[in-house]
Amino acid sequence: MKFVRSIILPLLVGAATAAEIKVSSLHPLLGDLTRNVGGERVEVIDLLGKDSDPHSFEPDPAQLKKAADSDFFIASGMGLESYLDSLRTILPKSTPIVVLGDDLPSIEGSCSTCDGHDHGDHDHSHHDHGVDPHWWHSIDTFRRAVNLTADALIKADPDGEKTYRANALAYRGKLDELERWTRREIARIPKERRILATAHAAFGYFCKDYGFEAIPVSGLNREQMPDPRTLSKLIEKLRADKVAAIFPEDISNPKTLEALTEDTGITLAPPLIADGTTADSYEAMIRHNVTTIVEALK
Repeated sequence: MKFVRSIILPLLVGAATAAEIKVSSLHPLLGDLTRNVGGERVEVIDLLGKDSDPHSFEPDPAQLKKAADSDFFIASGMGLESYLDSLRTILPKSTPIVVLGDDLPSIEGSCSTCDGHDHGDHDHSHHDHGVDPHWWHSIDTFRRAVNLTADALIKADPDGEKTYRANALAYRGKLDELERWTRREIARIPKERRILATAHAAFGYFCKDYGFEAIPVSGLNREQMPDPRTLSKLIEKLRADKVAAIFPEDISNPKTLEALTEDTGITLAPPLIADGTTADSYEAMIRHNVTTIVEALK
């Protein structure tokens, strides 16, 4: 990571904010989470902007200037932010990085043509089977993150404990209702049609929670594209499974998926929000994705 101490360290000294504490978020969904739990006591600085790719993002000096005097940084974890070790070296020792994924259940990433095991002749060059960092697609896991966020805020601002606990309880209630709505909507899709073909392997948690088979075209990030042999196997699988639709993503290039739909005759569905950077809120992302999936597969 290209940080220069002599440039960055002076940027981390700034004036106090009107709120009780200041938190810098390394993902927009975490910013939304922190605002819901923190309320007016917390100023949240979003360092990862809309339309950005969290897999390749690294905060630059201008962004870190916005984060000056943060009480802590909040990160997704599970390997998503590869720069965290470098970031720790330039932050004051009194400024922790709260990595939510360290205390959340994870799943292993998967590819489109195998079950995660070594099959001898299967080419794994286009992907890996590391930890899937897209945990926010599980409402249950995101609900667990609410308590972790409240704990971090209370540690930084003990006087606000009552407020943070009350806000966390209210927000978990909203997520409970969101999950009930999601399950009602998913029930409209026949079980044999619950196959989710997507641009990259971002929806493993969603598929696990709601009984879908995941068929990602690329790996855990958008750069892990399939080679021709793997792509040919993918087309065979899509045809054999009678997949109803393939879902592009909001900020990815749809050319590969357009080629797949031409070769298979499968419908190219409207795009899903995979990495969460274009969503106005966590709830808005879930409602958009579920509605899009249900309309295409029901």
